[in-house]
Amino acid sequence: MISNDNPEDPDTATLLAELERLRLEHHDLEAAIAALIAVGAVDQLQIGRLKKRKLALRDKIVFLEDQLTPDIIA
Repeated sequence: MISNDNPEDPDTATLLAELERLRLEHHDLEAAIAALIAVGAVDQLQIGRLKKRKLALRDKIVFLEDQLTPDIIA
């Protein structure tokens, strides 16, 4: 488990950079899907693939956020 105690830690910095990259890609996919829907694109297969990719990115984002969040022992 990687803690977020020291943002200067190379592992933490790497995870934060990857997390930011994934968030940006997720946002870009969201915009692309919205644009395709707005122009009335009928290629449902392409839209479905983009949505599937967006969900996969969301899963990776959640996983990385969990890695960066320290466990709290109750």
